[in-house]
Amino acid sequence: MKSTDRIAGIVALAILISGAAFAGAGNRTGTNGASELLIPVGARAIAMAGTSISTGKGVEALYWNPAAVGRMANAASVYVSHMTYLADLGVNYAAVAANFQDVGVLSVSVKSISIGDIPVTTNTDPDGTGQVFTPQFFTVGLSYSRQLSDRIAVGLTANLITEDMGNVNATGVGFDVGVLYDNLGGLNGLSIGVVVHNIGPQMQFDGSGMLVLADVGGYQRPAQFYEIQAAPFELPTSIEFGLGYRAGIDALNSIQFAGIFQSNNFSDDEYRLGAEYSFQDIVFLRGGYAMSQAANDAEQYIFGPSFGGGVRMSLGSVEARLDYAYRSTEFFDGNHVLALTLGF
Repeated sequence: MKSTDRIAGIVALAILISGAAFAGAGNRTGTNGASELLIPVGARAIAMAGTSISTGKGVEALYWNPAAVGRMANAASVYVSHMTYLADLGVNYAAVAANFQDVGVLSVSVKSISIGDIPVTTNTDPDGTGQVFTPQFFTVGLSYSRQLSDRIAVGLTANLITEDMGNVNATGVGFDVGVLYDNLGGLNGLSIGVVVHNIGPQMQFDGSGMLVLADVGGYQRPAQFYEIQAAPFELPTSIEFGLGYRAGIDALNSIQFAGIFQSNNFSDDEYRLGAEYSFQDIVFLRGGYAMSQAANDAEQYIFGPSFGGGVRMSLGSVEARLDYAYRSTEFFDGNHVLALTLGF
């Protein structure tokens, strides 16, 4: 066995063990925290229903599988995207990757959730005090990816998670680990990816908002502040297994199929299928569908079919690609995603 195959096998085994260790027994929907980690980014992947853990390439695949960034051919790449999410939330994402020869690819990413102003209410002013607060949710990631051989790539992302809501806040760290294997079984175009998302310690809210003014019965002293201890919460860990296959139709046209199974720690498991048609690797059309086996009718899966497209162009020495995706939803307006990728 080659050393690179041995390394990849060890990493894959570690991923499986980690996924099993963090998988929860039974349904614990709604009991996790840091749910902003589950909000996807990337127009190409969302158009294909999030199936790109085995088919992604370059900095655009960073959120889905950090190993796929090791496939990046450019010396450097920049990626920015914006999504209109549920209830008029805005999801902004940016990532920069640099390819260091014989070392690997280092990447930095930032995701923020734009919520807007929320009126401050109290027990005595249920209609509002006239003040507002603006929640801030940020995830900053540092990633390392490496192509170990012409078939095997591995990647690791460390995410710093911050949540700030008025006078309370929480900070935590989570990790994503991924493996990618191309030409599976000697079949050209067939790839497999395995990823564990959001492995990390529990988080807990703290801050001045946890202080309450109260009296202690039986003591001759005035009211004073006491701190409420918030319960810690776990990160929404998941493990994903994906297959992808790219086939050439002729010299100008090709099509790629992908599918994944996602086991979630705090919600029902998901199954996704996606496809991408390419004309000369310049024009792209995409579509996908995701489904979930809900435990009961009250846990309806709200996301429906998705589709999108993109165009790639050369601007001198810069390679640019513009992508768009739309994902339908129940009860809310659909999600619109626009992304720009620049390669240098």
